[in-house]
Amino acid sequence: MKTQHLLIHGRVQGVWFRESMRREAERLGVTGWVRNTPEGSVEAVVQGPDGAVDALVAWAHSGPPQAWVDRIDIERCETHGPFSGFEKRID
Repeated sequence: MKTQHLLIHGRVQGVWFRESMRREAERLGVTGWVRNTPEGSVEAVVQGPDGAVDALVAWAHSGPPQAWVDRIDIERCETHGPFSGFEKRID
């Protein structure tokens, strides 16, 4: 089981990034959450089998069609979870 904290920078708000990520996470069987930050980035904590988390992170490097991802800051974290699903947060 792998848990990673992602901070996704670029044109990632207002392009359906969070909902697309939620759908991709559910497809891959990854749990956690995703939300917009006040600074204009998207933040997520993703948890699941190594391969599934790696696949979601790979997807996040491009995101949905209208997104433009400049970079992703990734940190391994052990303090979050366990999660029962993947939620799109508004906070």
